[in-house]
Amino acid sequence: MSNQLTKADAARKREKNPNSLLSALKNGGPIVWLSCLIMGLGNFAAGQIIKGLIFLAIEVGMICLLTIPIIPDIAKVPHSGIDWIKMLPSLGDREDGKEVVGNIEVTVFGDRSQMILLYSVIFFAIIVAFIVIWQASVRSGYQALRTKKSGKKAPTFVQDVKSLFDENIHKLMMIVPFILLMVFTVVPLVYMICMAFTNYDSKHQNLFDWVGFDTFALLFESGGSISKQFWSVLGWTIVWAFFATFLNFFLGTFMAMIINRPTTRIKGFWRTMLSFTIAIPQFVSLLIIGQMFALNGIINRMLMDLHWIAEPIKFTDNATNARIFVIVINLWVGIPYTVMQVTGILKNIPADLYEAAKIDGANVVQQFMNITLPYMIFVLTPYIITSFTGNINNFNVIFLLTGGGPFGLEGTAGKTDLLVTWLYRLSVEKFEYNLAAVIGIFTFIILAIISLVTYRSSGSYKDEEGFK
Repeated sequence: MSNQLTKADAARKREKNPNSLLSALKNGGPIVWLSCLIMGLGNFAAGQIIKGLIFLAIEVGMICLLTIPIIPDIAKVPHSGIDWIKMLPSLGDREDGKEVVGNIEVTVFGDRSQMILLYSVIFFAIIVAFIVIWQASVRSGYQALRTKKSGKKAPTFVQDVKSLFDENIHKLMMIVPFILLMVFTVVPLVYMICMAFTNYDSKHQNLFDWVGFDTFALLFESGGSISKQFWSVLGWTIVWAFFATFLNFFLGTFMAMIINRPTTRIKGFWRTMLSFTIAIPQFVSLLIIGQMFALNGIINRMLMDLHWIAEPIKFTDNATNARIFVIVINLWVGIPYTVMQVTGILKNIPADLYEAAKIDGANVVQQFMNITLPYMIFVLTPYIITSFTGNINNFNVIFLLTGGGPFGLEGTAGKTDLLVTWLYRLSVEKFEYNLAAVIGIFTFIILAIISLVTYRSSGSYKDEEGFK
């Protein structure tokens, strides 16, 4: 019975989308089949010359890109796309060397594994994009031939262009974001993931090899230095993100409620002051605060001048002090954002709810717990999730206040390092790119799981119709 339902559902889908690729290949006939090899052939047959030429030009350009040597390597020797892809399994094997030309010894450049990996990823992305366009060309030719066969005239190129500003405007609006997504997100992400499976580190700068999951194993090696650092940094990252997110949220909410009270005067002044703190570039504020709380900073000098302390307080000299310090300073940076977010929501909570609660005898705390907080959490769940993920990747606060320190005698991770700051140190300072890539992958997995699970469990996702 279930198989019959599945077949019926598939048949209905085909009926709803008669111009799908499967329908085109099944019902298109010889011209459509040949258009799988010669892009645009179906459009030519249906009288869509310009559209057919565009598809054909894309195919010719793709063939040239893959077969004609046009992209040079470090030695300025051009290679085709296929050449770069062929070198991907080995990641290159020619090392730099010396060669005597006449009486002069010159350097002969070898392969560069990072170039091979990067160009291979780029060409694979181009191939994927080409497959999408190829599918569109086959479907377009099939649709045009069906229209012609029915006795109607296939749309002209001008009509197709006009449709991009009408019923197909979604395609026009999505093409640029799709290209930018591929270029600036997908390709770098795939490149980073591939790098995690190599031994690209400080000892293998020019040539490196595939090593499979060896680098991943370092994170789970019992008693290993990298493993100890990773789990320590991961634990602190989660603790930091939790306190940095929820302390900002609750304290910012509390401040917004105080400002929003009817008895609070000059509300505009307080909100303007908070807006000024947002307007100041964060890195400027953090650098100034870091100097203020230094051993010879103004805070220690004032406390000593007042004879409250006998010697300077070492705010960032041990792990506990440094971690409390960055959490507290982050409140000063983050609370104004929360106040601005919550203020608008507080003004939109129906006043009737509070009046009814007062009649029922609810005090201020009960009103907050049963009306204000549920309403805000319902509306702000996406914002809280974004704040949490942003705090996991909060590079500025940690790097500009403590630099990730204090540091121990072993390892590269400091006591306040987050995964993102440790990743930065491993890649930029230590050149351990493969390990940094592995940490980047784990950071992505952690963020994805937390974000998806939290959001799908929230009322914002389950009850999209609104708050009741």
